[in-house]
Amino acid sequence: MTWPEHTIALINARVLTGQDFVTSTAVVLAGGQVQALVPAADLDHTIARVDLDGDWLLPGFIDAQVNGGGGVLFNNTPTEAGVRAIACAHRNFGTTGLLPTLITDDVPAMRAGIAAVAAAIAAGAPGILGIHLEGPWLAQARKGTHDARKFRVPDSAEIALATSLRGGVTLITLAPEQVSTDTVRALVQRGAIVAGGHSDASYERTRAAIDAGITGFTHLYNAMSPLQGREPGVVGAALEDRDTWLGVIADGVHVHAASLRLALHAKPRGKVFLVTDAMPMVGSHTPNFDLYGETITARDGVVRNAAGSLAGSALDMLSALRNAVSMLGVPLAEAARMAATYPADFLGLARSHGRIAPGYRADLVRLDQDLQLRGTWIGGEYQAS
Repeated sequence: MTWPEHTIALINARVLTGQDFVTSTAVVLAGGQVQALVPAADLDHTIARVDLDGDWLLPGFIDAQVNGGGGVLFNNTPTEAGVRAIACAHRNFGTTGLLPTLITDDVPAMRAGIAAVAAAIAAGAPGILGIHLEGPWLAQARKGTHDARKFRVPDSAEIALATSLRGGVTLITLAPEQVSTDTVRALVQRGAIVAGGHSDASYERTRAAIDAGITGFTHLYNAMSPLQGREPGVVGAALEDRDTWLGVIADGVHVHAASLRLALHAKPRGKVFLVTDAMPMVGSHTPNFDLYGETITARDGVVRNAAGSLAGSALDMLSALRNAVSMLGVPLAEAARMAATYPADFLGLARSHGRIAPGYRADLVRLDQDLQLRGTWIGGEYQAS
């Protein structure tokens, strides 16, 4: 076989392929993709080899909800440089693909955020997969730290704006009771992935939104009507449905570990994935930032606004993976899929991202035996930790 120029083979690693880890398998990379998985003993002698010293080799983490990082909040810095800074900060924690997340804001901010992501994607900025618009079509009763003064019902022009990104994923979080099912259908028809969140909707209204095209739920349990005996609410609808995905914040603060374990038991395997909801302090030594003119502060790893409400997190994806193992009792292979494979599936990237297999992007994470980051590959380009 003739290999492309600059082909390399990663050897001597515990590689996550399929359902479990394999050893004695070489991962051949070239042209930004995984070219082949071959027995190391059969590896072509002409291929350059990189010895990974027995480390874990996982698919690169994918984070669908990243408000900020490296001291940058996307809402405050909706520029290509801001997007790059956020992605750079999260790469240091194993995230090789993410959606910069713009929380509720006005139309000019939405336009600027979408333009920033479009520019970053066009320029090939490492790790930028698209955009997540978390709001402004949310419910005041479950606003969290969002500015309810900016909540609104979208018109046709705003729907067109929200779905205007080309070349990347658009994820939109909305409250089902704040929009019509026709609006949900219109967003889906225009290529957006729609999730329910920050919602006080009834079970019936949530079911109708699922039938109209909602395929996921944003930070399950947080900022949504809870499961109760006579009113299942958003949480009940999300847990019952077999086809939708659930993003969860596994930081030990946003949701009790028992509640997360219940979600894992309730949903089919592959439908629960990890998110961080990260704020600017991830990858930064600065413990606070400004949001809507208010100072948000992290203390002991918990991010709150002045009123005491949770305001995103200080979580990174590597810590989320470790927490899934230690708090939830999930095997490392499954935790890795929750951090990479399942979010890729949710975002419509199942054929290109989230797996170590021939034809997939060479987005990879290298961890040592103690689950410390040793390096990442994005499009085959390596960065040591």
